[in-house]
Amino acid sequence: MGGATQDSSAGLKRSVSLPFIILYGLGTTLGAGIYVLIGEVAGRAGMHTPLAFVLSGIVCGLSAFAFAELSGRFPRSAGEAVYVQQAFGLRPLSVVIGLMVAFAGIVSAATIANGFVGYLGEFIDIPGLVAVTALVLVLGALAAWGIAESVALASVITLLEAGGLLFVAWAGATHLPPDLNVAAALADMVTPTNSVALMGIFWGGFLAFYAFIGFEDMVNVAEEVHNPRRNMPLAIIAVLILTMIIYVLVATIAVLAMPPADLAASEAPLASLYTEATGEPATVISVISLFAVVNGALIQMIMAARVLYGMSNAGWLPPVFARIHPRTRTPLIATVVTIALVLLFALALPIVQLAELTSITALTIFAAINVACIIVKRTQPAAPGLFTIPTWVPYAGTISTCGLATAQFISFVQ
Repeated sequence: MGGATQDSSAGLKRSVSLPFIILYGLGTTLGAGIYVLIGEVAGRAGMHTPLAFVLSGIVCGLSAFAFAELSGRFPRSAGEAVYVQQAFGLRPLSVVIGLMVAFAGIVSAATIANGFVGYLGEFIDIPGLVAVTALVLVLGALAAWGIAESVALASVITLLEAGGLLFVAWAGATHLPPDLNVAAALADMVTPTNSVALMGIFWGGFLAFYAFIGFEDMVNVAEEVHNPRRNMPLAIIAVLILTMIIYVLVATIAVLAMPPADLAASEAPLASLYTEATGEPATVISVISLFAVVNGALIQMIMAARVLYGMSNAGWLPPVFARIHPRTRTPLIATVVTIALVLLFALALPIVQLAELTSITALTIFAAINVACIIVKRTQPAAPGLFTIPTWVPYAGTISTCGLATAQFISFVQ
């Protein structure tokens, strides 16, 4: 840390292109949500698991469009805090939102680190404490190395994890139970017939919401993206659409190929799905799953550190968090603090509680951003050429996120 200097004039390095920011967003969105939590969602929603993902995707989609417009208007690190400041002009509120964003990233990385243990157990028997600690420290070092290097590595892993999901989907689809009536099963899947099924979809959707968290992380590296006013909105929308397609496809095949209760009982559900479908060891899937989990944690750490940097650079946090290392051009001290907090939460709470806590925090942030979008659209006309959305979209986003946040909070404290 002795080499870090307060060098705001140099700033962060703008080196991330549109394809790489899309892969960055996909990396944090696709990872733990589907590889780690699909079993938990299936335990709640049963055969209607795909509808739980659709519900969460719709709620996230409304907020994603608000993020897309605001990211084009104000392409800054600590994006959410900046958007709230632009809308309300209240520094204390902006600080609270910014800290909530960093907290969500830290807890999300902790969730992913715990998920890592389940897939690592497919290869070696190692104490969870040792595995989580080693993972967090190694990823912290990568996050401090440099944004271009970190995003390039994350992009390669993203391609692997997307390929892994499609491979699992193919294996499951080609090894469905021979007596399964696919058409009838799909019809039952999309038509819940009683209140128990509907409640399962809703509660599964609350947990599945965590699987879509990640697109908003992209706005916090906006200062390192080429032409962010154009590329940030395009990337956010592309990530959400691609994620929704992949999740619904995998969830549908998963519950057709394997009983939802068995998915819920597995610590490595996609590996179990592959073995159930093919009868073969899931070595390849487990390896890809490990990479996916690692990728998600890395990107969440990068995001949280950038939020702390951006808030410090704006004068909202102590200046020490804005110190940029002269060689790596990364916020080193902010990254070290992020690593320490991720490790603390990863060792303190189980995975489902971490995921639910992340979802509650994210839903609260999304509600605030939707309201901020409404106010900004009313008070600050968009410059020509900027991406804009219809006014009803952030209103719908506000209502849906507030409703889900309330229900999720009730579930969390029960």
